[in-house]
Amino acid sequence: MDPDSGAKPPEGGASAVPRGEGKSSRRRKAKRNGKRRDAAPVTNSEAADSAASAGRPHSQEPNPSARKRKRRRAKSAGAQQPVQGSNAAPAARQVPVRPEGGQQPHSAKSSSSRNRRKKNRGGRGLQGRPLMPAKATPGVAKAPSPAGSGQVSSKDIRGRAGAESQAAEQRGEKFSYVNDLYAALDLGTNNCRLLIAQPTRPGQFRVVDAFSRIVRLGEGLGTSRRLSQDAMDRAVEALRICATKLANRPIRRMRLIATEACRAAENGEEFLARVIAETGLELEIIDRETEARLAVSGCSSLVGREARSVVLFDIGGGSSEIAVIRIDDSRSSRLANHITHWTSLPVGVVTLSERHGGRDVTPDVFSAMVTEVEGMLAGFDCPPLAAFRRQGAEDFHLIGTSGTVTTLAGVHLDLPRYDRRKVDGLWLSDAEVSAMQAKLLSWDFAGRAANPCIGPDRADLVLAGCAILEAIRRRWPSQRMRVADRGLREGLLTDMMADDGVWRRVRPRRQAGGQGAGGQDEAGARR
Repeated sequence: MDPDSGAKPPEGGASAVPRGEGKSSRRRKAKRNGKRRDAAPVTNSEAADSAASAGRPHSQEPNPSARKRKRRRAKSAGAQQPVQGSNAAPAARQVPVRPEGGQQPHSAKSSSSRNRRKKNRGGRGLQGRPLMPAKATPGVAKAPSPAGSGQVSSKDIRGRAGAESQAAEQRGEKFSYVNDLYAALDLGTNNCRLLIAQPTRPGQFRVVDAFSRIVRLGEGLGTSRRLSQDAMDRAVEALRICATKLANRPIRRMRLIATEACRAAENGEEFLARVIAETGLELEIIDRETEARLAVSGCSSLVGREARSVVLFDIGGGSSEIAVIRIDDSRSSRLANHITHWTSLPVGVVTLSERHGGRDVTPDVFSAMVTEVEGMLAGFDCPPLAAFRRQGAEDFHLIGTSGTVTTLAGVHLDLPRYDRRKVDGLWLSDAEVSAMQAKLLSWDFAGRAANPCIGPDRADLVLAGCAILEAIRRRWPSQRMRVADRGLREGLLTDMMADDGVWRRVRPRRQAGGQGAGGQDEAGARR
């Protein structure tokens, strides 16, 4: 029939009026009369076409009640149900309506997932490294300073860090130790050193803050057996700086140690009491065996997989620790477990230079220093290492961790200024070590002080250290020596992190065929 004739189609017959236009008219009329529920039902195929035109997924609705619920939800949201045809309002097409079953549209779901991922990232970059300072834990107050001191005690720092870590665990954080900081302080005879680090890959950590200052705490100790007032003042001033650095960071765990100067001094305990009163830091005096084990732990990543035996030495200011390491086929993740013999010589660069003179060192004076150290090593009962060496294999070497060997490495590389990245892990042949010692011995005090890798602070100590090194090389001849710019602080950090199991939390153990303990071969500290 002609659509312009105005005749109605038969009841129940097919409408000659365009479908979209007729339904829109009926629905607008029903809406004006308050009879929305009596509007003509929309078939499933029509609903699918409307949903596709609106850009949302279609859900099959086999019963009218589901369609009614959908309409009521759309009406309550203030949106009109889109219908097929060109007369549908464009605004209605843009309103996303949740389909039956509670599924969100794909675009909205993807956007919300991305937002959640960004939120849960917590400001961390790749490998969990923080991109911004960690926010303070809600409900955990900052530890108050001791009255009148202006400093935060080490007990308060540990208490605050423990409360923050406990609060993190209560919040259900899976890897609560990943962003925790660890601190190690070593107050030696010559230096005061501090490291604050964060665990990263297995067996490794990233240094967040570091401090080192030459304080010469053991100056004059060899003759008076007491710490001088000037030396204690220099050490306390350096420790105040360390206390400030520790108080400004959320340290989870720390260990603060003192070595030979405080061990040997008659007023060592009095000095530590003064440190507590003026800085709030509580230092523990460790014994020589612990010092040797910590030195080994700090340098464990520099022992190659091919090594069967190693002699590691730490030439300090007031003592020198030597550890003999024998490695069998079942290598432990902690190299300190392979120590078979160790000794601590009661001589260091400060004490030896004070006895023989460090400014003007002639070949005869140098020879006398070497002879004295050789006499001390003669009393060290250690079986020869030839039985543990393979024929023709480079499975034995020396490792030196001290200012002496790092200075030799810097002079050997002719560095314009000392660079730890180029020195740490460097291999030196036996001939190269001998050449560097001869060069230093040929320089006078002014020449040594002018070298950027020595400086005036070490110019009177470096040859005493070379004399101790020469005695060690004569006792354990080796074709090569590895330089380690690391020591007690790195050992303290490694042991604390291993005890807490942080590397197991950072990277769970893989299945067979994955990476094992190989991460121990890489550098254990970065600065």
